[in-house]
Amino acid sequence: MSSTSPAAPAVIAPVAKPKLVRGLSLLDATMIVIGSMIGSGIFLVSAESSRLVGAPGWLLIAWALGGVLTITGALSCAELAAMMPRAGGQYVFLREAYGPSIGFLFGWALFLVVQTGTIAAVAVAFANFTGVLIPSISSDNYLIAPRALGAGYAIGLSTNQVIAILMIFLLTATNLSGLKTGKIIQNAFTFTKTAALVGLIVVGLILGWKVGMRNGSAAFASSWWDPLRNGWHPDASQLGFQALGKGTLALALLMLLGRAMSGPLFAQSAWNNVTFTGGEVENPGRNLPRSLLIGCGVVVGLYLLANLAYVVTLPLSAIQSAPQNRVGTAAMEAIFGNTGTIIMAIAIMISTFGCNNGLILAGARVYYAMARDNLFFKRVGTVNSKHVPAVALISQGIWAAFLTLPRTVTTDAKTGKAVYGNVYTQLIEYLTSADLIFYGLMVAAVIVLRKKAANAERPYRTFGYPIVPLIYITIALLFVLDLGYLAPRTSGIGYLLVLTGIPAYLIWKKQAKAA
Repeated sequence: MSSTSPAAPAVIAPVAKPKLVRGLSLLDATMIVIGSMIGSGIFLVSAESSRLVGAPGWLLIAWALGGVLTITGALSCAELAAMMPRAGGQYVFLREAYGPSIGFLFGWALFLVVQTGTIAAVAVAFANFTGVLIPSISSDNYLIAPRALGAGYAIGLSTNQVIAILMIFLLTATNLSGLKTGKIIQNAFTFTKTAALVGLIVVGLILGWKVGMRNGSAAFASSWWDPLRNGWHPDASQLGFQALGKGTLALALLMLLGRAMSGPLFAQSAWNNVTFTGGEVENPGRNLPRSLLIGCGVVVGLYLLANLAYVVTLPLSAIQSAPQNRVGTAAMEAIFGNTGTIIMAIAIMISTFGCNNGLILAGARVYYAMARDNLFFKRVGTVNSKHVPAVALISQGIWAAFLTLPRTVTTDAKTGKAVYGNVYTQLIEYLTSADLIFYGLMVAAVIVLRKKAANAERPYRTFGYPIVPLIYITIALLFVLDLGYLAPRTSGIGYLLVLTGIPAYLIWKKQAKAA
């Protein structure tokens, strides 16, 4: 009689949950740095900065000071990035240096206004330049007329805002397809727009120089350092005092120079975005510092040269009064006529498209890291089958789209009519000051962690320590105080949005303990 033993039960291997993968090379990481920095700012913000300081020399100083902040910040951040190459980057640095509450406030600010506000501003800029090719796309062509919200704000929907929203949703959708798709888009658009910016510089410094000599450009017909000779008059209502004597005029210039840095700082911001993808960079101890230093050095140099091209090509009045602040377009139009306008519009559309791809790709990784620490909505801490944080991407896209809608509203004293603010400019002032506070805390974290985690491995150590971090912290603090005084309404809203994170943190902390 034969007997058979029962079959052994089949062993079912557990299905591995999708997770982030290290698929970004040094080139990819550098393209994220450059691509996230070069967007719309370099082609637009010099108009407002030149109006504030009134002389080409001081305009270049505003950009140079922004460059000092960027380089000293990158030198400091590189140490932290190599030391803690994890998803979330700056959020992780602040959490480790100051505790989870400060890390959370950074991530909260990033979601509410800093990252999403930058995405919104760049999308609005993309729509502005689309309007050069298609005139019906305009901030004044309303599908839904602005309606007052109270407290000096209104909300409406123009064709310009529709294009901005569609751009945000399109890039969010492509990044849901996986890291490979996102980095291909990033690399292609970054190479293209960097080449376009180099082309603008070369054309401006060679052909624009000749045009400027004939037409009286800022470099040849304006005083470089005395704004009074250029018709500059500091606004007493903005300063809070009458600038009449030499001392008060010098103080007014210094204060307005600080505010003039808002645009350059916005244009040079987002270099920290590569740290958000720290969990996806290959050989991060080597590649993160290198990508930060190479990327920031390239962009700061190009930005200074681009502004030099503006001042040798255009009269100061043309820079200050460029239609819709399109200084880059005005420079190319002065050289090539209407053809230059179209070329520049296409180049800037490419630039802003690539910039927003990098911002959208990187930003979602911070909210993902927060959720993994039980300090954000739980589903935000998951990844889809393509190994990307899908819920974080979608949440970011929806809120950024909403931020394109509100506008400031004031009343014209002469006509009594409502005047609606420039969405792009107000977004810059919302986010720049609040953003810089967290940049300053990140740079200070280098000093804090040298003591708190003295024995931690540091593949890269900050060059010029501690002088370099202290330079950054000092300039950043002066800027924050200056902008808080000169633009309390818009910068104050940025701070208030950050402070709403305090009760939110307490709620999530309580839920995390109960879980």
